[in-house]
Order: sequence, then structure tokens, then C-alpha cells
Amino acid sequence: MTGLIKPEDISEVRSRTDIREVVEGYVTLKSAGIGSWKGLCPFHDERTPSFHVRPQVGTYHCFGCGESGDVISFVMKLDHTGFAETVEKLAARIGYELHYEEGAGPRREEVGRRQRLLDAHKIAAEYFRDQLLSPGAAAGRQFLFERGFDRSVAEQFGVGFAPQGWDGLLKHLRGKGFREDELKLTGMFSEGNRGLYDRFRGRLVWPIKDIAGDVIGFGARRLFDDDQGPKYLNTPETSLYKKSQVLYGIDLAKRSIAKKRQLVVVEGYTDVMACHLAGIDTAVASCGTAFGSEHIKIARRLLSDDGTGGEVVFTFDGDAAGQKAALKAFEEDQRFVAQTFVAIEPSGMDPCELRQHRGDAAVQALIEARRPLFEFAIQAALRKHDLNTVEGRVSALREAAPVVAQIRDHAIRPAYARELAKWLGMAPDDVARAVGAATRRPPSAAPGRPQSAAPGRPQSAAPGRPQSSAPGGPSYAAGAGAAYPAARAQGPDPRDPVATMERQALEVALQYPETLDDEAWQHFGQAHFTAPAYQAVHAAMTAAGRPATTGEGAAEWMERIREEAPEPLWPMLAELAVTPLPASTPESLDRYCRDILAGLFELQITARKAELIGRLQRMDPSASPEEHQSLNRELMELELRRRRLRQRD
Repeated sequence: MTGLIKPEDISEVRSRTDIREVVEGYVTLKSAGIGSWKGLCPFHDERTPSFHVRPQVGTYHCFGCGESGDVISFVMKLDHTGFAETVEKLAARIGYELHYEEGAGPRREEVGRRQRLLDAHKIAAEYFRDQLLSPGAAAGRQFLFERGFDRSVAEQFGVGFAPQGWDGLLKHLRGKGFREDELKLTGMFSEGNRGLYDRFRGRLVWPIKDIAGDVIGFGARRLFDDDQGPKYLNTPETSLYKKSQVLYGIDLAKRSIAKKRQLVVVEGYTDVMACHLAGIDTAVASCGTAFGSEHIKIARRLLSDDGTGGEVVFTFDGDAAGQKAALKAFEEDQRFVAQTFVAIEPSGMDPCELRQHRGDAAVQALIEARRPLFEFAIQAALRKHDLNTVEGRVSALREAAPVVAQIRDHAIRPAYARELAKWLGMAPDDVARAVGAATRRPPSAAPGRPQSAAPGRPQSAAPGRPQSSAPGGPSYAAGAGAAYPAARAQGPDPRDPVATMERQALEVALQYPETLDDEAWQHFGQAHFTAPAYQAVHAAMTAAGRPATTGEGAAEWMERIREEAPEPLWPMLAELAVTPLPASTPESLDRYCRDILAGLFELQITARKAELIGRLQRMDPSASPEEHQSLNRELMELELRRRRLRQRD
């Protein structure tokens, strides 16, 4: 059995891994001040970014749900992997060789299961790409050519071909050292009386990648008439491939989605290819399932869907199925803050067919001609009724009024009420009353609207969530949303000016320990904090010792502090470590840090002076002349220290 990873290696992986770079594989981050970044939390739905990352401290914290930790806990929670597997994955990412308590560490075959599955998929994707050039893949190459995709395009999107034999891929992966039990977990094989055989045979194959660019599954298109399987065959559900969370093309589109704040949702793999080639590089497609709530969570994080802009465009075929899909998308519309649109080509062509027959410009024109999704939904409701009769118009109003009532923009809603009145040929006041009545009704339970929580105020608690210990670091929650108020130290009243000063001093010391020179560290260590939670943080910091003057940064010091602190204090530590400081330039940041620490030290001096003065006032100088003189000398020294602090400013 493989031994535990050595603690020093865990620390090395943690310190060498850029947490911002890892987080940006899942979340779009924007600058939140010097050294601080923020985005929509990946652990809960929110409209306003409250998820903060401070790379130099190696810590993240969400002020909405309270989720916090380091790069290891982040990957564990997002990828649902174990501690050792996560460390191994991050070590492989930076090219670091791990060492184990027992033995020299695992052979390649013994590496974490997830990484083995990813390796198998990567090798399979390469195998399929090579097979596309074989004589047996002529039908696949013809399929691509007829749709306007040449060899370079196939290579760009990694399109391949699965040979018609029963065990081509099976033999290939066995030859690469993969075991039977591993191959069963990939989803690339079926099992019969004679054992495993290739799931994809005689089909054109598209690799499906996660947001980080790792191949996690495949989509395969039927080519031959004797293939009795479905037109499209996808990887089944596996530990890697969750179809409700997978978007084809997300690895290619994620940066453009974040930059342009636009997401275009199409129906098929060739549609994604056509859109990207036509310049619509924000296109993605769901894989074998409808675009649902889990897809929306991914999209909202990439869009920075916080109410400051952004758009989602759904493209559907013009047939009845396409109309139905568009209305299904409208049911999920309320989960977006960004405005949603629909683009339907009148003749019924999908983006791939449109590019094939009319060129790139036609695909661009389709997206540019998008219509608001709620307008499409209103028109769809009207088409169900005979507007030539009074009864039909009244029925249409009853069905369309709730649709108008769902429009979030209060300036646009009355305008569409007036449009509805024109389409129905009814009095605007009557339609406005119907829409108003629908607006006042309780919202339906179906389209859940995510609500954001104010910073520092959790939406919900999950008390009693199990924890699992990991060697060399803190315990990591098994899933997102670890108990927040139950598992964190109670913060003091934010209206207390002394507690506010203490909090600001801890933020500065944690984030920029280099400001604590010899004299400052001495004063900081002697400081007395009044708020119990801040007392505990200060005690953990002093127990960890002063940050080393050479070679140790804020992240390493933070790790030592976390080891000294009780577990309920970890969320508060993370919160203090990522709170943006009010400075816009390095000069103003340096000034702020020095001023805050000086303010804390002066506050301590003032409190001590008040204590000494009280003792002097209660004392008879003639009874204790030596003690009286000693207290006066200390008062003078305190005053000199206070003046030196002012002079340093």
C-alpha cells in the first residue's frame, strides 16, 4: 500500500501552485485591488461577486456562503477528489515529484484513479485522431468535407474516428499499461459475455473536454447504414463525465465568454465548430441532454453574471422540436441575470448548415438577429390561440400576461405590455392590469431565482457536515458549503471602532507580513486584542512566530498560522487574509499598512497609559515613592513611543 505523502511535499505543492491560475480554470476573476481578485462563487449561486482570492497568501474566501481554504481544498471541492489524489494532480500540474512516508512512491499504474482515467482519455483521443487518417475512415472524412471542415479544422477540434473493429481501442490502451478495472471505469467500453469491447465503433468521434481542457468523454456520430445504434452516442455517466455539467467547447470558449460576456448555446458538435470558424468563439453545446441548471451555474461564473451586463443566446432549429427547446430554455431564463436571447433561422437550418450553404457571414447574421427570449415566449403563447375570437384573445392574454410579468427590467416590462396589447388588439389598460395581477402573484416554484447574500452574511448553514483529515494541512470539507456560522468563530460587532481597528491590523499583518519589522513585530506580539475572535487569531499568529525574513512569504506563514489555530477559526483566518485593502497603488498600500499598524500600537499605548494614570490617581506617593516613580517613568516611555510612531508617519 502506498504511504502517505510527506508533509513537506504537500507544503511545497501548496506554495508552488498559483491559486489564481487554478481558480481561473473554473471562475472568471476580476481585480479587486492590489493583489486581490474576485468573481462569482463556484460554491453557491449569487448575483454579486463575493468570492475573493489573494494569491500571495494562497487563500480564497466567499463572503456570501463562507466557503474558504487553500488551493488543495478548492480543487478537492470542485473536482470531488480525495486529498492525496488532489495533491498528486497539482504536483503533476507543476511537474513536482512527490515522496511518500513508506517507499519511494507509487508507480505510474498506482497514481490516483482520476489521473489514470484522464490519461486513458488523452491517449484514446490521440488514437482516434490518428485513425481519422486511415483508409477505413474515408466515410468520416467525407462527412466532414461535406460540411465544410477540412483536415486542419478536424485537427483544431481534435475530431477522430473509431475503427469498425471490436477491440482496436481496447488493445491500444492495454498496450499502454491500463488494467481491466481501470478500462471499465472510463465509459469507453461495453461488457459482454466475452469481456470488454469498444463502445465506439465505425463512428466519427469528438473529444469532450472539461473547463480545464482535460478530455473526460467522447461524442460519436453514426456513419454507416449497418450501425443500428443511435445517431449520436455519448460517453455514459462516469466519475469524470457528468452530462448535466458538461458543455462541449467550453475549453475553447471560456476566455472569449469571459472577455465578451456572451455565451452562445447551440445544439451539436458541428454547430460549435461552425460558429467558432465563423468568428462566434463563445459557442458551446450541451452533450446529450437539455441545457439545465448545472450548465447555467458554469455559464454564470464565466459570464460574471452579476447584473452589470452580459448575454446568453440560444440557437435552435426552426422545427417543432426547436420551438419546444426554446421554450424549455425560457423556463430556466430566470436563473440568469444576463439578458437571454433566441436565434432561430427561418428556413430551419442549424449553424453548421447555414455556414455550409451561405458562409460565415450568415452565421454571424443569425446571432446578430437574435430576439429577446421572453419576446419569443410571448409570441409562442399567442400562437396557441385563435386571436380572431374574443374567447381566443382572452385566453391568450391569460397565458401571455405571466410571461410579461417575468421580465426583470421594470423599464422594459411596460413596453412589452403595450406590445402585447397591439398583438391582441386589446386596450392597453386591460393588458396592463392583467400583467400587474400576474406580477403580484407568488412566483412559481419552477424557475428558481438565485439570491445573493450580503458580504459576511451566509445564505444558509449546513451544520454537521462531515470533515475528513488530510496529512500536512487542515481538514477539508467533503463538499461545498461547509457549515459556516456553526464552524467559525463569532465575529465582533462591526460598529465597534476598537474591534474595527483590531481587524484591520490583522488583515494587514496576514496579507503583508513584510511590514512587521523587528520593532513592529515586538509591538504586535505584545498587543492586547479585546474581541475574543481576534484574540484567538492573534494568539495563533504569535504562536506561529514571526515570518522569516528570507525565503518565506505570506502563504507559508499563513499555513503555519492555520496549524496553530483551532479549526473553527479557519474561515475567519481566510476572510481576514483575502479582504481587499483600501489602496490603489503600491505607495498608498504601504502607507495604509504602516498607518493601520501605527494606529493599533497607539491604541495599545493609550489603553496602557489610561491604566497607569488610574493607578497613580489611586496611589499615595508618600506611601510607595519607588512604585510611584516607576509608574511615572513608564508613562514617559509610553509617551515617547507614541511620539516616535507619529514621527515615523
